Amino acid sequence: MRIGILEDDPATAEQLRKLLSLEGHSCFLYQSGQKLIGFLSRETVDVLILDWNVPDVPGIDVIRWVRSENARHPPIVVLTARAAEEDIVTALKAGADEYVVKPVQPAVLLARIEALCRRAYPEPARGRVEQFGDYAFDSATETVRVRQEAVQLTAKEFALALMLFHNLNRTLSRSYIFEAVWGGSPDLQTRTLDAHISKVRTKLGLRAANGYRLVPIYAYGYRLEATGDGFE
Repeated sequence: MRIGILEDDPATAEQLRKLLSLEGHSCFLYQSGQKLIGFLSRETVDVLILDWNVPDVPGIDVIRWVRSENARHPPIVVLTARAAEEDIVTALKAGADEYVVKPVQPAVLLARIEALCRRAYPEPARGRVEQFGDYAFDSATETVRVRQEAVQLTAKEFALALMLFHNLNRTLSRSYIFEAVWGGSPDLQTRTLDAHISKVRTKLGLRAANGYRLVPIYAYGYRLEATGDGFE
């Protein structure tokens, strides 16, 4: 997972970075709420861990910004020293999904993050064909059928298409897509992704009239949207 972290205490920030990195997650650490918002304006994360009391924009206001700007937003964990009942209620009403009181209990924090991710990003059952409207994805054979008709995709095109459907209605940054499909952070030219996007859009007919529309998001990335329509 890509995890965005807002934490202004260096010791706690480093503890979180080590803990999550050992689990294989990529961490993006910020001490300022405004800087984190700037990062989220151009990048995609899977989970947010937010301290409440930080310089300039506190964690609670970052939650409100995320909820207002993202139709499909990542799960949010508030990690704070504030333990009063009214604070917990305020954070949850603002849109937090979890509330964890410091000091950090590593096993508990990891378990809560894992539980959030299971709900937000459920893994499909192995060996099953995944159906999205008229689109059927068979991961075992890396084949796609559209209205029962086979569509020929390369391995990368299949991975890209399935990743987009798994993240339906979610805006994804270019670097997020690179990591998800190509692995790591390869030094790929923008046209590499654009070319693959164009081929997937054309081969699968991803346009509004067919129920799904693949749209570019200026200076950010792409989003696959469900339009509610069906094949003509």
